Amino acid sequence: MLLIEGSQCVAAAEPDVELALREALENAVVHGNQQDPETKVHIRCRCGPGSEVSIVVTDQGKGFDFREAVSNGLKSDLATEYKRGIQLMRAYMDDVYFERGGSEVHMRKRARNNAH
Repeated sequence: MLLIEGSQCVAAAEPDVELALREALENAVVHGNQQDPETKVHIRCRCGPGSEVSIVVTDQGKGFDFREAVSNGLKSDLATEYKRGIQLMRAYMDDVYFERGGSEVHMRKRARNNAH
């Protein structure tokens, strides 16, 4: 977050990015890596000052069916946690999609050039 704040890539939207990043990291550690201390979570971040920030969070887990996780048919507590985190990421970022069978989330937030 210090990199993102310092770069001014999405000025005034940093709280949105931080919330989405925290959700992605929690999902990676808890759900993806099953809290196994022997596993790692990788974060890649690209900032375009005054333009956008792109973040990729990758865990070493088996992934999950992200298409099902965003549907309305989930009943288990674990599924509800996935769904909540994904909904929050989507609410606070402009683009959110999954790769590597669900073990990698890509998020992007564009700068708001026009203040309201």
